[in-house]
Amino acid sequence: MITRRCLLRHGRTALQSGSVRSLPERLPSPAYYIQSRSLRTQDIQLNIPAAAVGKSAQELFQDGYVNENVARWLREREIQDTIGTVGASIEPSYQPHRLLTHPSAVEDVTLELLLASQCHLGHATSLWHPGNARYIFGVREGIHIISLEQTAAYLRRAAKIVHSTADRAGIILFVGNRKGQERAVVNAASRAGGYHLFDRWIAGTLTNGARILAKCEKKVVDHMDREILGFEEQLVTVTAMKPDLVVCLNPVENKVLLHECALNDIPTIGIVDTNCNPACVTYPIPANDDSLRSIQVIAGVLGRAGQAGRSERLARAAEGEVLPHEERRLVMPDRYQGEDDEDEDVDVIDMRGDIDIGSVRFAVPQPLTPGARKAKQSGKSEPERQLEEFYDEQQTRQRTEKLVKEGGGDDNFRTLQFSSPEVSQLMKDAGDPSDESKH
Repeated sequence: MITRRCLLRHGRTALQSGSVRSLPERLPSPAYYIQSRSLRTQDIQLNIPAAAVGKSAQELFQDGYVNENVARWLREREIQDTIGTVGASIEPSYQPHRLLTHPSAVEDVTLELLLASQCHLGHATSLWHPGNARYIFGVREGIHIISLEQTAAYLRRAAKIVHSTADRAGIILFVGNRKGQERAVVNAASRAGGYHLFDRWIAGTLTNGARILAKCEKKVVDHMDREILGFEEQLVTVTAMKPDLVVCLNPVENKVLLHECALNDIPTIGIVDTNCNPACVTYPIPANDDSLRSIQVIAGVLGRAGQAGRSERLARAAEGEVLPHEERRLVMPDRYQGEDDEDEDVDVIDMRGDIDIGSVRFAVPQPLTPGARKAKQSGKSEPERQLEEFYDEQQTRQRTEKLVKEGGGDDNFRTLQFSSPEVSQLMKDAGDPSDESKH
């Protein structure tokens, strides 16, 4: 036993001394470090004035001498010079504040990013919904763990849907009304060219939009999303259009919104936690909806997808390829008319556009309709004339029905001005009360 321990001890000493003696032979010469360091400093040329020499990377960035990327590189060099002598190395770090300013694209989403953003944390096992069983990876300390592979797969599918909707000039509405979600919702909507809502959803906005959204602002834009002025008076009679896609970041608090979308056949995308019914949205994304980092990652990815689709559509529109839209007939404003028009009747355009909580798109001019020609002769626009006739007919119908029920005399009926064939037919069906009295 003693002999064996002695041999083991001396054997370790012999091996250790051999490795130590051979170490200097494998190390490069000092000239190698000098040359490699000079080569590394040649990659980035810094034009820092003499007054700024000696400042830290953060101070240089705040004063405007360097941009954000150069400041980050200088910061890494400062840390490396500080702790590099103790054998430590600088590894890529997770910076959550960049999720808002520089969101990741869908192809850059990794399981590590989702894990660092706390997308895997679910609710307690007592609060789970059975519909989420296929999204759950396991249980740890009484909390369900969401499978990040499922999250990444469903997130890619949702991003593709947002991309396709924006590519076809669809209306995308981003909704997130929890505390802290405002900035993520606004940034995603601005990138995708859509609309956002971070306040309370008003019940009936979709099912009764003609009344609730009657005073909302509308505008006319061309195929390049540039606003065209002059249609303000005509847009008063135009109802607001419904969104083509709704992205809801907290479906639990927006059940009324999701129900209205289902009634109007509007597809929805939602972040579904383990306590939420995945059937309430059309395209669920299993993830943690209580973490702001998780919300920022998912909203940023969907916003970037919408931005890519919108950029592709605008690029095609710049080349002359315009998508067909729903027809909307609006009279062209006078200031857009040519002074030397050969055909004076062509002053109505066929609006193939989306009139919604902010936009209308139009394209091709069409010949003047008989109603528009009559409106032109009377000095009123066609929508104004149609609206006036509609109100007159409604008032006449109400007065006629009231008189028929009350059984008024002949004088009452002779004073009515019948401007609609339907009202005249109603009077014929009602008959003359004086004839009944004779019988």
